Amino acid sequence: MDVVKCLILSPNPLDRIAFPDLCRDLGTVRQAGSVEAAAPELQNDPPDVLIAEQSLGDFGHYEGRLSPRTSVLLTGPDERAARETIVAWPAEFFLDYVPRPQTEPEKERFRRTLSRAVEHARLKSEEKRLKEIYSEILEIKGFIGNNVIRELEKRVALQVRYLWFQRKKQKIEDILRKIYMANDVNSLLDTLPDIKDLVQASGITFYVLDENETLGKYLKPLVWDDAFLSHTEFSRYIALLDSEDFASQVVRSGEEVNITRLPPGRKPAKRYVEHLKVPLRSLLDVPIRHEKKIIGVLEVINKLHKGAPSKLGFTAEDSQILRGISEHISLAMTKLNLIHYDALTGILRPDPFFDKVIQKIRLRSKRRQEIGSHAMVMGDVDWFKHYNDRNGHEAGNRLLRQLAGVLKASIREDDLLCRYGGEEFLFFLAGVNSLEEACILTERIRKNIEETYFENEETQPRNNLTMSFGVTLLPKKEEFYASINRYELKKIANEADMALAEAKGKRFTGSRPEGEGGQRITKNKVCAYQRENAGQGKTEAVINSYRQEFFAEKRKTPRHYISTLLLYQENGDFKVTRTINLSLGGLRMMSDARLPMAKSLDLFLVLEDKAASLKGDVVYSRKADEETAQFHTGIRFREMAAADRKALENFLMTTSKRESSA
Repeated sequence: MDVVKCLILSPNPLDRIAFPDLCRDLGTVRQAGSVEAAAPELQNDPPDVLIAEQSLGDFGHYEGRLSPRTSVLLTGPDERAARETIVAWPAEFFLDYVPRPQTEPEKERFRRTLSRAVEHARLKSEEKRLKEIYSEILEIKGFIGNNVIRELEKRVALQVRYLWFQRKKQKIEDILRKIYMANDVNSLLDTLPDIKDLVQASGITFYVLDENETLGKYLKPLVWDDAFLSHTEFSRYIALLDSEDFASQVVRSGEEVNITRLPPGRKPAKRYVEHLKVPLRSLLDVPIRHEKKIIGVLEVINKLHKGAPSKLGFTAEDSQILRGISEHISLAMTKLNLIHYDALTGILRPDPFFDKVIQKIRLRSKRRQEIGSHAMVMGDVDWFKHYNDRNGHEAGNRLLRQLAGVLKASIREDDLLCRYGGEEFLFFLAGVNSLEEACILTERIRKNIEETYFENEETQPRNNLTMSFGVTLLPKKEEFYASINRYELKKIANEADMALAEAKGKRFTGSRPEGEGGQRITKNKVCAYQRENAGQGKTEAVINSYRQEFFAEKRKTPRHYISTLLLYQENGDFKVTRTINLSLGGLRMMSDARLPMAKSLDLFLVLEDKAASLKGDVVYSRKADEETAQFHTGIRFREMAAADRKALENFLMTTSKRESSA
C-alpha cells in the first residue's frame, strides 16, 4: 500500500480546511459533506483512512460499506460523545478521537495518531494478502510433491507468526481502549496488569513525578511491583532525582533505560534489593511525557519467556510497545489532572489546595466581601492504623476512596477539600461568619461520616468508622490578607491540627477553657481553636470541645463566676439552688433534674439585700458529671424590668470591684 487514500467526511468547512493539509503528504485526499455524498466512493473504492465528524460517526452509516481495513478517526468538539460512539463500533475496526488541531503540539499529536491509523490499514491489507496466499497453499497441497509442501509449510509458519502478531495487536488495542475509557486514577491503574502480561514481565511499577519542600522533586510509585500502595508506604519506594537509581536516570536523561544484566560493580538502589518479590535480573524503564516534560515513568522488571526467566532481557519490540503505550497514559494522566489531584482519592493535593484558597480569598477581597469570614478544618480517621492492620492496606485504600466521596458530598459548593497526608483531610470553609458556624458545619460532616456505612467498620473499636476534627478561623486582620501565601495558610492549618489533636484525645499544651477540668477528650469529636479568650483578658490559645450548649450559652456581656441564691419555678413549685456564673445576659445554675430545652422559667435572683424578678429560657441542661445526680443548666434572660436590670448591673459592678481589690 504505497499511496494512502484519505476521505474527510464533515459538513464543517473548518474541518475541510484543516485536515487536508495535514494528510496530503500521505497520498490522495478527498472530501464530502455527508455520508450520502460519499456513498459511491465508500462502496467502490473504500479509503484507507476515514476522518469523520462525530455526528456522522454512527456505525450504522457505514455497515456493509466499509471493511475493517479502513481506519476511522472521529473529530468534533464533544470528546465524550465521540468516545461513546467509538465503543459502539465492532472491535476489529481501528478507531480513535482527534480534535481539530490548531496549535503545533496538537498538530504533532494528530500526525502521530494518523500514522497509527495508516499502519493499521497497512496491516489489514497485508492480512488479506496473506490469507489469499494461504488459500492458494491449501489448493496446491493436494497435487504437488512432499518437498514442495515442506517449503510451503514454512510459509504457513509465517502465517502463524502473523496471526500471533494480530493477537498481540488486539491486546494493545484493548489496553488503549481501557486507558481512554478511564474516568479515575484507579481505572487507569487497572490497565497495568494487562501491560505487564503484554511484554511478559514478572512485575510492573508506575511512578508519577511529585515535589515537596523537604525532598524537592522525586518519583512516587502509585503501584510498586504490582502492589497498589497506601500513603504511609510511599516513603519506602520513592526515588530522589539526584540518586543513583534507574527510574531517576530516566527523568534526568530523558531516555529510556533497558538493563539486560547489571553492569559490573553497580548495585541496584536499596529499594530494588529489599522490596522486590524476586531479585532484579532485567529492567526496562520508559518516560511518560506531557508535551516535552517528563511527568512519570513506566517500569517493568524481569523479562519472562514461556513463564520462565529470560536471559535475553526485554527486546526492542518491548521498548517500542511501552513507548507507544506511555504516550496514551500521558494523555489520560493529563485528562485526570494527576498534577493537581491526589492519585488515590481524586481530591486536591495540598499545594494546589492552598493555591486555590489564596485565589478564593483574593477574589472575595476584590468583591469587597467580609475579611476573615473563612475557616480551616483538619479531619482525621479514628483508629485508621487499627483498620489497616485488621483488614489490609488495599482495604484501607478502598476506605479512603469511599471516605473522600462522602466528604466531597458533605461540603458546600464554595468550600475546598484536600488530602493533607495519609488519613488526614484539610477543608477550607468559605463565608462562615463565626467559629460557631464553622463548628456547626463541621459537626454535620462528622455526623455524615458517623452515619455512613463503610466496609469492615464493625472491626473498629466502637464498631463504627468515625472521624475527629479540629476547627480554626482565619485571622480577621487586613495585614494577613494583604500578603497571604502558602506559608501563612500552613500556619493556620497547624492551628486546626492542634485542635484535631485535642479531639483525638492527645494532650494540648495551651490553656483549657473554664469548666473543662482537664478532662481527656475521646475521639469522634469536633474541637475549636480560639486565639484569645477576650472575656477574661487572656491572649493565649484556648481549645474548646464543640457542644451545642457551648455556643447556645454564649453571651454578649462578660460573665462572672458568682455563686448567689436563686429560686426558680418548676411545675408550680419554687426550687432553691445557686448560680455557677452570672451575667447581664444569662446564668448557669445547678438543678436536680434535666430541664427541657426552650422551657420558660420564672426566676428570683438574690442580689445581697435585694431580689430581682426575671424570666429566662433554658438553652441546655446536661449532667454535671458521672458521680453526681445534679445537672448544669444554662439560662438566657428573656424579660427583665428596668429596676431589676439596674439592680443586677450594680450587683455585678460591686462584685467585680471587690474581686479586683482582693
